[in-house]
Amino acid sequence: MLGFEQIDSTNAADVGGKGVNLGEISRIAGIRVPDGFCVTTDAFQRVVAGAPSIDAQLDLLSRVTPDDHAAIRTLSADIRRVVEGVTMPDDLVATISESVARLGARVPCAVRSSATAEDLPTASFAGQQDSYLNVVGPAEVLRHVRRCWASLFTERAVTYRCRNGFDHRKVRMAVVVQRMVFPDAAGILFTADPVTSNRKVATVEAGWGLGEALVSGLVTGDVFTVRDDQVVTTAVAAKPRSVQASPGGGTQEAPVEPRRQTQPALTDAQVVRLVRLGRRIEAHFGRPQDIEWCLVGDDFHIVQSRPITTLFPVPAADDQENHVYVSVGHQQMMTDAMKPLGLSLWQLTTPRPMHEAGGRLFVDVAPVLATSAGRASLLGTMGNSDPLVRDALQAVLDRGDFIRTLPDEDPGTALAGDPPAPIETDPAIVTRLIRNSQASVAALRREIQDLSGPALLDFILADIAELKRVLFDPQSFQAIMAGMEATWWLNDNLGAWLGEKNAADALTQSVPHNVTSEMGLALLDVADAIRPHADVVAFLQRVVDEGREGDGFLDELAGLPGGREARDAIRGYLDEYGMRCAGEIDITRTRWSERPVTLLPALLGDIKGFEPGAGKRRFEQGREESRRKERDLLTRLRALPDGERKAEETKRMIDRVRTFAGYREYPKYGMVSRYFVYKQALLREADRLVRSGVLREKEDVFFLRFQELREVVRTGEVDAELVLGRREAFRSYEALTPPRVITSDGEVLTGRYRRDDAPPGALAGLPVSAGTVEGRARVVLDMARADLEPGDILVTAYTDPSWTPLFVSVAGLVTEVGGLMTHGAVIAREYGLPAVVGVEQATRLIRDGQRIRVHGTDGYVEILG
Repeated sequence: MLGFEQIDSTNAADVGGKGVNLGEISRIAGIRVPDGFCVTTDAFQRVVAGAPSIDAQLDLLSRVTPDDHAAIRTLSADIRRVVEGVTMPDDLVATISESVARLGARVPCAVRSSATAEDLPTASFAGQQDSYLNVVGPAEVLRHVRRCWASLFTERAVTYRCRNGFDHRKVRMAVVVQRMVFPDAAGILFTADPVTSNRKVATVEAGWGLGEALVSGLVTGDVFTVRDDQVVTTAVAAKPRSVQASPGGGTQEAPVEPRRQTQPALTDAQVVRLVRLGRRIEAHFGRPQDIEWCLVGDDFHIVQSRPITTLFPVPAADDQENHVYVSVGHQQMMTDAMKPLGLSLWQLTTPRPMHEAGGRLFVDVAPVLATSAGRASLLGTMGNSDPLVRDALQAVLDRGDFIRTLPDEDPGTALAGDPPAPIETDPAIVTRLIRNSQASVAALRREIQDLSGPALLDFILADIAELKRVLFDPQSFQAIMAGMEATWWLNDNLGAWLGEKNAADALTQSVPHNVTSEMGLALLDVADAIRPHADVVAFLQRVVDEGREGDGFLDELAGLPGGREARDAIRGYLDEYGMRCAGEIDITRTRWSERPVTLLPALLGDIKGFEPGAGKRRFEQGREESRRKERDLLTRLRALPDGERKAEETKRMIDRVRTFAGYREYPKYGMVSRYFVYKQALLREADRLVRSGVLREKEDVFFLRFQELREVVRTGEVDAELVLGRREAFRSYEALTPPRVITSDGEVLTGRYRRDDAPPGALAGLPVSAGTVEGRARVVLDMARADLEPGDILVTAYTDPSWTPLFVSVAGLVTEVGGLMTHGAVIAREYGLPAVVGVEQATRLIRDGQRIRVHGTDGYVEILG
């Protein structure tokens, strides 16, 4: 046994996460922790070792998958029965009984599980094992200790360990025995907001009686949020019932007298005092905490504290300066976690320093915000592209004390870089840039094909310089900016002169050289090649229904009438666009060429929903709509005072936007084409490393940074534990939602839209493609599972270029992430789809199948029912 006073952070293996935390908290001056002790893991090991049948059962359990619920249920129940029925050694019985006597032989106790894989910084295991309240007398304590041991093998605990990669044999159980507290009120304190990850906001949940009423969901508690020692929001709930101690032991539900049901369980002063205690506990552990508390009279008692494991981490910095991190993923329309190889290659590709956190990348804009010129440039850029980021940054600046102000002569530069030099409106510029990029990728394919070993890695590292040369060609940047600035000019001036909102949207339909929009229309041509062959269509539908993987189905097509033509059409499409996929900036993501079945739902939808020749007709219709809009605008302008000059300037900008807007999509296409060549070569090298026994499987290379992989190839040695740890970390990162903006002190800023033109109940967003459309919402999180019909409105988290094939089938677009010039917005405008992006939690607030109305001109979405 170990008393709380004997326990510190070195005892994790002896008393588990909960026991260690209670021991540590009891050492903090001014924090009241009810007295208690821990039955150590050695006791558990002794008892389990005395039950040989458990060993065989654990062997069986280790081979069960997390989704085999029936096997888990049966095996875990068998193990629990054995553990609950074991006979404790006499010396252990005596020691526990003596420890209970020191608390008071008839003093009610709480008996709580404390597993060694519980309340950890990366996995809380909250609620996975059992705890028991109001246990009276040594005999009952002993019985409940055995029940806590057995709860290590509840179905939920076993499933949780399976899903999180914990070995059942390596997890051991200690038990906390603690003097029972009978509170007037109890609840939970989060020292950071568990939903937004904001470390500046604490949340308190409170109810009458024991905290089990809240934990079990019996009642909804009062919720208080606190910032800077001020209660900023209060939501008092009706609390008709509570959980109280039963006279004979255990607990029971009890009604709350009517006058107290709607009274707050805590005063504001008590809430602030509790949060201050929580901040001291947080400071002791060095990370935000999830704390269980009880209020007795006017005294707070802490009965448990664990790390909050769901917070998005703060990018690491090795200085004491303030930093403001902006999400790269929100700008790139890729907010998923990236694997280490993908992160490192993206960082090698981009010239700007980036910071990692939670498997995502961030740019520190604090140096830019420090100067008035940098601040104006950055806020102006963000105002045009992502108002939520702009508003979040403005909130930081409005505090006045977070960003250190520097004079404008400081070398800090704006995020957007120096203004681009002027460029003439000449279509030959775009043609030349595209031709140069294609030639560079073709040279890469020739030169890399016979390389392996260190020579391959050295070649790729050297070729990244060529990638950057093409990607950041000054004339390429000038062409992109020319199209963007012409768009902004048209929207601003035509809005002022004619009252036209987002006039450029119609003018950018069917612009030339847009490789992404061409990709969507090209799939319609593939559909035309397949549609006449009913057997091929039926076969492809079976491939989708059966959930088949790989590209083997393409070879099977040859045996069907029309199958060769279908196979050649699909392969031709993959030759042109097969390097694309969702999240394509991460080199480790599976490409369409590697998994062609991803495209089949969109292809089958095109076969069903369109007539032959739809691709060409769609492009011509968009071009004619653009011409019609141009004629209309110029006619109306000429009727204004000084109309000829305005019409002439507008015509010049229309020509400019139609010359350069399509090229906006090409540099990324060129980069992703290059990435796919790298990936194919690296996987060939990974296969060689597997055959030589260096790697366990090919995909292990994805969990190494590029320079680490280079060293593995050179030495023939790998740190297997590093790879395993990276895999586990990536699984935890996948569950996190990255913030748009986060500061170095852990404050998450989401920003908000500063306008009041949306009707009550509408979901606000950023208008990126004009028009209004009403239809059925289809909430799609994976394009490989899309089931869209013409007229549907696509609702999703984000769209990068890989989603474009779906755009031809839908009538409108709603996304949670995006800006005015991100890929989804550009393609929506070119296809003439009303679109609203940056709609917070759209995939949760809009249900699949609901009827909605998208206001792409004004930037909001109405849910109609």
